[in-house]
Amino acid sequence: MSVKLSKRGDHSDMNEKLKEIKALIQDNELDTATTKLKEYICSSPQSDEAYYLLGNLYRKQGNWQLALNNYLEAINLNSNSPAVQAHTMLMDILNFYNKDMYNQ
Repeated sequence: MSVKLSKRGDHSDMNEKLKEIKALIQDNELDTATTKLKEYICSSPQSDEAYYLLGNLYRKQGNWQLALNNYLEAINLNSNSPAVQAHTMLMDILNFYNKDMYNQ
């Protein structure tokens, strides 16, 4: 029975860490958030949510390649991840161009 409680406690601790990281990203404390996310991923490499958040962080910094890489990693871990929509959105932005602007 104590094993089950410990696993629940670990899961709860992980959720708290992700909440803390989300708050850091929202507060634009991106360097600290990057460090904490990378540490989190080292301890929990199967966390699609962590890769999704890291993708969001890199997107916020304008680092499109690293954002896409992390979204793809999240999608590889969980095909229903919100990273699917984020990846599609970012690809749409990167592929967008206005043909009319070339005719001016």
